[in-house]
Formats: sequence, structure tokens, C-alpha cells
Amino acid sequence: MTKRYLDCSASEIKQLQGQSLLDSLRMSEGRIIMAETIGALQPMLVSVSNAELAASQGADLLLLNLFDADKPEIKGMPDSIESKNLLSELAHYTGRAVGVNLEAVAPDYAPTHQDFWQVSPGRLATGENAKKLYDMGARFITVTGNPGNGVSNEAISHSLKSIRESVGKDMVLIAGKMHAAGILRSGSEKIITKADVKEFADNGVDIVLIPAPGTVAGITTEYAASLIDYAHEIGIMAMTAIGTSQEGAGIETIRQIALMSKMAGADLHHIGDTGCAIGIAVPENIREYSITIRGVRHTYARMARSVCR
Repeated sequence: MTKRYLDCSASEIKQLQGQSLLDSLRMSEGRIIMAETIGALQPMLVSVSNAELAASQGADLLLLNLFDADKPEIKGMPDSIESKNLLSELAHYTGRAVGVNLEAVAPDYAPTHQDFWQVSPGRLATGENAKKLYDMGARFITVTGNPGNGVSNEAISHSLKSIRESVGKDMVLIAGKMHAAGILRSGSEKIITKADVKEFADNGVDIVLIPAPGTVAGITTEYAASLIDYAHEIGIMAMTAIGTSQEGAGIETIRQIALMSKMAGADLHHIGDTGCAIGIAVPENIREYSITIRGVRHTYARMARSVCR
């Protein structure tokens, strides 16, 4: 019988994938926090990966951004680990389910930058990349976009279909937008609509991703709630996301966003990777978000539970 993820130990989490992972998350009733980190940068603690640090602060799920399926790298992990085993070893080291961001760039998008965020072939939202990541140990894929990379909702839908055909039901698929991601005509409430939610669901998404209330202009608690209610009506879950560097805001702001997201009905809560520096949220904000949505008992239990269990 599936156990709620909220109470799962490392050995139990290791057994979860696909539908069993979804069921475990759903049973946790809106008390799951996903922390996004970047492994391609020097970690905050230098010799300890940002993902491990996020796990230590109470994160339940670990999402890697800028992780290239063709050039795997997580700085802070031991050099002795083969690149093909990085994701499975990170899951082993932390006792958490691990996932990766892939980006669905619109075919007609002309890049406006050549900086740190620029997408590479190994980060594109394709069935081939998703299969590589699954074989490395990823148990969920998030299809979204980094700043200025031209990720459109139409491209997300197309990518979801390809990924689902490639990995079947073995991986949990999450998709949506945290911000405009370079498509400025899709700002404010146009970032994601009920029509987009339906399109994503029709193409195989398990969890729709929307901006958390208060993180993007025009995304109110009421609007977020309307999208989440609709997602639930059509049988999928919803995750609110902080992708606007507010993961580096003050603790009171984090608590407010967390409460608004919970009031809107979020099944999962995401916190981004650019806090006081690029690569991870301010660590105490991960912990405070967790405490806000589920109290110290569940937060400290997640922080303290040995990966040997």
C-alpha cells in the first residue's frame, strides 16, 4: 500500500516512481516542498552540493536546473562518482526523489542572449533527453523555461507528448511556466490559462506548474485558485512555483507566498534556485517555507530522518 510521501523514509522513497510517486504526493495533501538547485555552479558550501544543502533544510523533492543530459555535472558531489550515476547517487545521498528541468523552446524563437541561461541540446525537452535522465535516476521531469529562452506553452504541449511517448508512465511529468521565459506577449495572467492547463493534461502532464500568488504581476490568490481548481476537476495535480528570485526575499515574504499558495489549493510547493546567489534559495527560506505549510514537526522529521532508514 502506498504511503504518503510526507512520512516516507529513504528506502521507501527509493521504491516510488510513476503512479506510486504521484499517489504518495497526492496523499500528502499540499504539504510537499520541492527545492530547485543548480549543480553547474560552485555550491554555496563549496564541497557539499546545493541539492544536499536544500535537502538538509527540509526539501522533499530535489529539482536540478541547467543539468545537461549530455554533459552531467553536479558540483559538490564526490569526483569518484561516474557522470552517468550522478542522479541515482544524489538520490542515495539525500534520500529524496530527484528530477530535472527540461526546456521547451518555441521553434520560431530568436535567442536574445548568449549568457549563463542559454539552453543547450542536452537541456531541451525531448523524449530522448528524458529517457537518458530516467536511466540516470531521475524520477520526474519538469518542462518549463529559464529567463529569456523563449519557452512557449505551445512548445511545452508538443514536448510533453514526445516525452510521454518515450518514457511511458515511469516518470512523473510536471509542466508550466514560472514567468514569461522570454515570451513577453505571455505576461501576467496570460502566462498560463485554463486552456493551457487542459492542453497540458491532454498531452500527458501529471502536475501543472503555475506561478505562486504574488510572484508574477497579475497572479493573485484568486487566479491561482481558479487554475488549481480546474486542474483538480480534470484529474491532475498542481504546483505553485517561485521562479522570480523571491526565494531570496525576506522570511515574511516567503511565509506570505507559502500561505497564499496553500490557500489557493497547491498540491506541491516549489522554491527556486536564485536566492542570495545563483544556485540555491536562501537556505533558511526553504526551511521557513516548509514550516509555514506543515509546521515544525514534519519539517524537522524530514530534516532529521536518516538516509539509512
